[in-house]
Amino acid sequence: MAKTHSKPLTLEDLADFHHDGTALAVLGHPVAHSVSPQMHRAALLAMAQTHHCFADWDYFKLDVPPERLPEALPLLWDKGFLGLNLTIPHKVQAVGLVKEIDPEAEAMGAVNTLKRLPDGGYAGYNSDGYGIEMALKRSFGAEIEGADILLLGAGGAARATAFHCLFRGCRSLTIGNRNPERLGELLQLLHEHDFADRINGFELDGSPFNEDSLPSSFATRPSPLLIINATSLGLKEDDPAPIDLTPFQGAAKVYDMTYGVDNALAKQARELGIPYADGLSMLVWQGVRSLEIWSESAVPAQPMMSAACHAKGFPARDA
Repeated sequence: MAKTHSKPLTLEDLADFHHDGTALAVLGHPVAHSVSPQMHRAALLAMAQTHHCFADWDYFKLDVPPERLPEALPLLWDKGFLGLNLTIPHKVQAVGLVKEIDPEAEAMGAVNTLKRLPDGGYAGYNSDGYGIEMALKRSFGAEIEGADILLLGAGGAARATAFHCLFRGCRSLTIGNRNPERLGELLQLLHEHDFADRINGFELDGSPFNEDSLPSSFATRPSPLLIINATSLGLKEDDPAPIDLTPFQGAAKVYDMTYGVDNALAKQARELGIPYADGLSMLVWQGVRSLEIWSESAVPAQPMMSAACHAKGFPARDA
């Protein structure tokens, strides 16, 4: 299994593309920064130690502009690509391009994992929800079922998380977002799927947090509140925290989908003694689930985590 060819391919490169084995890829625009190839190759190398059939599997990067995605998918099917990951900006557009779609992914309105169908086209799935579920479990020992969840953000990642948490039986879901229009759109979408009795929303306007925005069930919750940051605040070290954690001291755990930055949210959580974890584990567990779908086999998470840490220059950590 090749370990090189780190430069992204283009659709023009596919004219002469040939791989003696099973080909996988991530599609994005841009995509050069993706560490998915390193993660998946590390897992496949480990899997090949006990199942030789994975020795000829390999994972590539393809830079595909959004206007060329409808052209790219049939071409990749013709070239025999078994599995595709989709990243920005393709997740929503691909919903209308797949031949089959998983019900949860259809509700989310986004797919990030495609599997080749034998008679043409791809089936679409979304591993974002599984990624956050496993990240919460591994980081905090926390289960979504029965939990009270405070979700910050209303974009694509937040939408996938919201649906997954509701499908998995969270007790309540409160969503805060800076853009009230986008927040309203997400709340309306969740209402249309009959989740109205468990959801609530408020505007993240930079003012002190208003606990009246939270459902009354928080006062009697049997376990700590799970706070999930799905906003872009935290990607830069000088970003403000999306919310003041002071009201949650001693009663919350914080999962931040951003990673690699000691941002304001991480610093305040540390000062208040609130358990905090960043989003690298979500990235890894998304990848685990994608490879499970393609391989129909158990996938080791630790090689993926080790490869991601190495690629990003982070200290080693457990998956």
